[in-house]
Amino acid sequence: MAASALAQRITTAVVLVAVLLPAFALLPVAVGIGLLALIVAAGAWEWSAFVAGPAATGGRAAYTALVVVALGGATLAVPAAVPVAAAAWVALLWWVAAFVLVLRFPVPLGRPLAAVAGLLVLVPAWLALRALFGAAEDGRALLLLAMAIVWAADVGAYFTGRAFGRVKLAPQVSPGKTWEGAMGGLALAAATAAGGAAWLGHDAASAAPAGLAVGAVSIVGDLTVSMFKRTAGLKDSGRLLPGHGGVLDRVDSVTAAAPLFVLVAGWLGWLVA
Repeated sequence: MAASALAQRITTAVVLVAVLLPAFALLPVAVGIGLLALIVAAGAWEWSAFVAGPAATGGRAAYTALVVVALGGATLAVPAAVPVAAAAWVALLWWVAAFVLVLRFPVPLGRPLAAVAGLLVLVPAWLALRALFGAAEDGRALLLLAMAIVWAADVGAYFTGRAFGRVKLAPQVSPGKTWEGAMGGLALAAATAAGGAAWLGHDAASAAPAGLAVGAVSIVGDLTVSMFKRTAGLKDSGRLLPGHGGVLDRVDSVTAAAPLFVLVAGWLGWLVA
């Protein structure tokens, strides 16, 4: 990556952290959840390009509306009718299937599959993020920890890959990613999880493998969106964030990691409804 492009990427990242960190840490719960809803809705609009095509404004608007209605319906149903954990397990089954598709790519990815995949990606992620933010004890801190683990995996993979990367991870999907970079990202994700858990008063030793798992599925999320972008002939999901592309380019890993993080936080006793 050219120095100017890297500088633009870092500048945008700093601005995002400077805005989102205090917003999620300090805003009232209802306002924070509304912000999360806007981010997910923006991701739905960008995903709609995989379903209807980048230029099909009407089709994209219809799909985005469908996702927004699904988000509202899921919000009413969970946890009244369906527990958040059930939605998280559905998401994890999708991410296993997505990983198989990534390994087999190029494979045909029709628009019906893209439409269903968007719902399986965005709706459980919304429910998981909402559950974290609205948790009675340490909810905001857990949300920030989940994001920190994902960012650590991304940053660690980027710099380790640049320094030591040799073996391509998924060359047909994302030629720049390497196994060495992934290992570096996972190591930093585990360290971040352990450090964050210790800071919150939880056991760091059990948090480290949790960080590995969450970091690993976040990489699958990144690769999956890249796979759909390649199928749609797109370099980025959007142009909103200079140096990064669209909203989906920044939250693709989070959409995969959030459901697993909710499950793990429940298993470890971190998450109190």
